[in-house]
Order: sequence, then structure tokens, then C-alpha cells
Amino acid sequence: MAKSDDTTGEMSEGLQVELFHPESDREPGDTNIQALGFDIHPVVFPVALVLIGLFIAVTILLGDQAASAYTFLFNFIGENFGWFYLLSVNIFIVVLLFFAFSKYGKIKIGGVEAEKEFSDFSWMAMLFSAGMGIGLMFFSVSEPLYYFQNVPGFFGAEAETGAAASAAMAQTFFHWGFHPWAVYGLVGLGLAFFSFNRGLPLTFRSIFWPLLGDRIYGWPGHVIDLVTVFATLFGLATSLGLGVSQVNQGLSYVGGDLLGLVAVPTNPLVQILLIAGITGIATLSVAAGLDGGVKRLSTINLYLMLALLGFLLIVGPTVFILGSWVEGLGVYFNNILALGFFRGTLADGGSTVTAWTVFYWGWWIAWSPFVGMFIARISKGRTIRQFVMGVLVLPAMFSTIWLSTFGGSALFNSLQGNGAALATYNELGQTVAMFAMLEQFPLGAISGILATLLVITFFVTSSDSGSLVIDHLTSGGKHDVPRAQRIFWAVTEGAVAAILLYGGGLTALQTAAITTGLPFAVILCLMCYTVYLGLSNEYEILESEEFAETIQELSDRENVDVVTAGNEMVTDVREGDDAASSD
Repeated sequence: MAKSDDTTGEMSEGLQVELFHPESDREPGDTNIQALGFDIHPVVFPVALVLIGLFIAVTILLGDQAASAYTFLFNFIGENFGWFYLLSVNIFIVVLLFFAFSKYGKIKIGGVEAEKEFSDFSWMAMLFSAGMGIGLMFFSVSEPLYYFQNVPGFFGAEAETGAAASAAMAQTFFHWGFHPWAVYGLVGLGLAFFSFNRGLPLTFRSIFWPLLGDRIYGWPGHVIDLVTVFATLFGLATSLGLGVSQVNQGLSYVGGDLLGLVAVPTNPLVQILLIAGITGIATLSVAAGLDGGVKRLSTINLYLMLALLGFLLIVGPTVFILGSWVEGLGVYFNNILALGFFRGTLADGGSTVTAWTVFYWGWWIAWSPFVGMFIARISKGRTIRQFVMGVLVLPAMFSTIWLSTFGGSALFNSLQGNGAALATYNELGQTVAMFAMLEQFPLGAISGILATLLVITFFVTSSDSGSLVIDHLTSGGKHDVPRAQRIFWAVTEGAVAAILLYGGGLTALQTAAITTGLPFAVILCLMCYTVYLGLSNEYEILESEEFAETIQELSDRENVDVVTAGNEMVTDVREGDDAASSD
């Protein structure tokens, strides 16, 4: 019987290849160079290294000139194409919901017989760790406090009042809710479908198979993947470099102000040492692989996140937190359409929208190749409907709970407490806003230490998941790459962050990375159409008579006692079963 099961599995895999894979003699990584423990694409890998080196050199050598050029470019794009960012992200939400709740929702990523590679809990843990966990740590307190004092013109409330607090929560929900996860979900769905269902490389080029065909293996595909490597590596390196500045501030604040110990110095040397430590841990995790390293660390990360959340819910203003969550959701849902399309052109608020919403949308889109590809890699075996609900709805709703707990506690301190959290935020900035808020509640030193640990683990999981994504891109889209190659990119990412931090080029690079959101927004709009073509073709095959006959054949193969005649395909299978039985 075991042999019959093995034969059925082989038949199922052959079914996916025969009926669903495109007619092409190319395979992921079929032209790769294998040497010195590496398995690299002959064009993407070396060209990416050269471009990375050139960009670092130019950014550091030009210094302020590069920073001015990047800032001008970002402001120009924000002022003239902000409307396109807003429109695009709304389109992504509509398209994702259409895929989930239409006839295409039952299509399974990986094919009809695909099984889940990770449990639902592990899957969700990795989604948060690679998605926006680190952003939630830093902005969950500082952003509501900012809007509390600078109420968006859309709401028209008076600053530092209850109405301002309500508007602050709704605006923050908007920036961290359904819209950003729609960007990640669309990219993840497209990459997962074309890789697992079509057998194409797990790289961004595969999304354009319906339009380019075999040309994705030529220079059009090389350019697409090179841009993706650039956005992924520099986006991660910039976040790592800027993030360790915040970790450094947090360690100094917790060690000095909260614990009364010697404060950790805040300077580039300490931050480079932090980068080295974080990179070292991430390298070990990447070397252990997706299942042994990244999944395990992401699960620990989620447990720490839930522990900190539960702790503050208990020791903080519980009733106020729950009330602010419900009230914030009400204002958010009541205004979600208007907020999604509000540009500020007809009202006094265009600059605020550019500085915040357009900035965020550009950042999410620029990061979408990294997060989307990682989501694709871990999502095999789920239906389109399950995928969309898991990626779009659950993380967005959890984000609102997190924001209400931490942002709500800070607003409680501002409205009904001593206002220390707001005063510290205004004096020292967002880097210590969360620690200042935690200090206002019992066991602030312990929660501050836990928050610092969580920030570090988020950096590690973002680093190692990003390294895995670059591995796929530079190996021709292979799902598994050698350990030496995974270690190489993890170390390279940390080195780039350290060099840019030392040379003062991180802020300019952050602006440049966000600016790449404009061309990616155009690509994602085009991707809505290519994914539709792919799903439509898959659905037609699933509903075809040929597919039904093949499924019947598989069923007959599993039941060797049933004799079927009159069908040539089934007769051949029966002969195979007889041979298996005789063995």
C-alpha cells in the first residue's frame, strides 16, 4: 500500500507539471555557476555586487550633495505623484479581495495536492517578523502622540483633546492596517502562484511570464531582479543602520534612566558593534535554514511580542485601552474610504499627506519585493482565500490591538496622567517614546528591558529573512541555496549598513529607497493583470474534462480493487497497479 501511495504522490506532482506548468525547457537556476560552495546566477549575482559597491561609493563620496539630490527627488515624486500612490494601493485592496472571494479563491498555492509547509501559528509568526513588527515597536507610541498634537486636517479636531486622541488612533490604524498589508499580499500572492503553481523561478521576473514568456530568462528578467535586489538589500541595510541608532538610544535610556546604571554611550562605534552582533545572530539563524533557524526565531519573537502586549494590558489602563481600540476602529472604518483617497489637494493638508501617507505608501511598496517574496516562500499549501485572509485581515487587526495598547497607554498618560510620555517624546524624539511610556506604569524597568530585547529580535528576524530573499534572487530563483551563500548575503547586509552608518549616508539612502516605490507601484499595477491571467488559466484547467479524467485516474490508482474498462488512460494505470500488486 505504501508503494501505491508513493506512486500517487508522483502522479500528483506529474499532474501539476503536465497540466499547469508552461511549455518551456527552462528551469530555475539552470544556467547557474556552482563553485566554492555557491550556486549563483551568472548575471544577477555579479552585477548586483558591482551596483551595490558603486552606489555606496557615490553616496558616501558625494555626501550632502547626494542627500540633497535624493530629498529633492522624493519631494518631487510626493508632490506630483502622491495621487498615484493613493490610487494604486486602493486598487490593490480591491484586487486582492476579488481574488479571495471570487471563483479563484479555492485555487491552492502549489497545486491541488500541495500541503502546508508550516503550521498556521508558525506562518503567522514569520509574517509578523518579516513584515512590520519593528515598525510597530517604534511608531506605536510616537505616531499617536504626534497626531495628538498635530491633528490631521482631515478630522478637524482641536489638538490635545479627546477628539484629537480619537483622530490620532484612527489615522495610525490607517497607516498600519489593511492598506500596507494589501501591498505585501499582492506581491506575495503573485510570487507564490507563479513559483509554486507554474514551476517558475522564485523571483520577481516570474510574475511577468504571461506578458514576456521565455524572455523572463533574458535581460528583461535580469533587470527586474537587479532592481529588486537593490531595493531589498538597501532597504534592509538602511533599516538596520537607522534601527540600531534607536536600539542604542533605548539601551542608554533603560540602563541609565530606568535602572540607574551606567548609561550605554550613544555613538557610531557602539552602533556598529550592535550591527555586528545583530548580523552575527542573523547569520547563525540563516545558516540553520528556514525551518531550523528563521521559523524558530520568529516563533520566539512572537511569544515575546505577546508577552509584552499582555503585560501592558494588565498593568496599564486596561479599560481605557479597550475603549480606545473600539473607538479607534469605529472612526477608522467610518472613514476608511475617505482616508484612502484623501490627498489634501482641495483642503489644507497636502503637505501632511505627502510627509506621512505618501511616505508610508512609498516605503511599503519599496519593501514589497522583500516582504512579498518571503511571504510567498512560506505560504505553499494554502488556498487563495486562506492566503488573503491570513495576510490581509489578521495582521491588520492585530496591528490595531497593538497600536491601541501602546498608543492608547501613551494617550491615557497625556489626557489623564502626568504627561511625562509626551514631554519625553517632544524632548528626545521617537527613539525613547515607548520606554518613556512604559516607565509610567508598574515594573517599567522590566518592560523596558523586554521591549529592548524584542526590538533586537525583530532586527535579527528581518535581517535573516531578507538575506534568504536575496539568496533566491541571486540564485536564479531556486527555493534552496547553499549555506555558504546564505551566510555571504547576511554578512554583506550587515557590512553595508555599518559602512553607510560610518560614512553618514543612511538618511540619504532611506530617501532613495522610498523613491523606488514609484516604479514599483507601476509594476504592481501591471502585476494585478498578470496574476489575473494566471489564475484565470488555472481555473479553466481545474474545470476542464482533462483535469477531471486525470483526477479520476488518481482515484482509481488508489483503489486497486475497482476495475475500469473502456478508457485507455485508466487501463494503463490499472496495468501499473497490477505490477505494483505483484511486487
